[in-house]
Amino acid sequence: MNIKISIPALLMALALGAGCSAAATAQDKNTVRLGMYALFWHTTADDVTGPFVPPGLKADVGNVQTVYLAYVRRLSPHFDLEFAAGVPPTTDTIAKGPATVGSVPWNGQVIGTVKWFSPTLLLHYKFFDESASLRPYIGLGVNFTHFFDRTINGAGDAALGGPTSVELKNSIGPAATIGLYYHVRDHWSVIASFSASEVGSKLEARTAGLVRKTSVEFNPHALVFAVGYSF
Repeated sequence: MNIKISIPALLMALALGAGCSAAATAQDKNTVRLGMYALFWHTTADDVTGPFVPPGLKADVGNVQTVYLAYVRRLSPHFDLEFAAGVPPTTDTIAKGPATVGSVPWNGQVIGTVKWFSPTLLLHYKFFDESASLRPYIGLGVNFTHFFDRTINGAGDAALGGPTSVELKNSIGPAATIGLYYHVRDHWSVIASFSASEVGSKLEARTAGLVRKTSVEFNPHALVFAVGYSF
C-alpha cells in the first residue's frame, strides 16, 4: 500500500496543533512552580558595638540552596503576578574580623545558625505574545524576611563570654527579577531567573545581661530553575 504525504497539509496540521496548544495555555490562569533556589549573600555589617567588644568584630552568612515554590496568576497576555517562597534553609553564621577574641578563635569560625522565611511578591512583564514558546520577562515587587531558630554554638558562646541569644528584626524591602519562560508543551513550562532583594536587619546578642548590637545588610542574589504546571 502506498501512502502519499502532502507536505503543505502536514505543515498546516502542525501549525494548527501548535495554535491549539498555545490557545490552551493562554486560557490557563494559574501556574504552580517547583524548582531550586541558589542563594548568594552579599553581606555588609557595621562593627559590633557593646561591652568588651574588640574593634572590627563582624559576622557573615554562608550561601545556601533550597527548594523553590511559587504560585503565578495570569493577569493579562503580558502581566503575571508571582508569589514565591522557598523552604526555609539553615544558614551558617560565620565570624569575621580579628583572628581571635581574647584567646578564642574568631575569624572564619562558624559560630551559629539561623533559619529564614522570605516570601516575595512580584509583578512580571512578559515580552512577545503568547504564541511564542520563549518569552523573556522582568519583574518588580516586595520581599518580606522573617528570621527564626537563631542559635549560637559552643564556639560562639566561648568567644562572646557565655551562653548567648540572638535577635534579628524582620525585613521588608524591594525586589527585582529578570528571567526566561519557555513553554514546553500543553500545560508544562520551565523558567530560569535571576533575582535581587534588599534585606536588612538589626541584630542584638545578649550574653549574661550584656547587649551587643550591629546592623546587617544581607542583600541576597538568587538563581532559580523551575518547572511549572498551568491550569
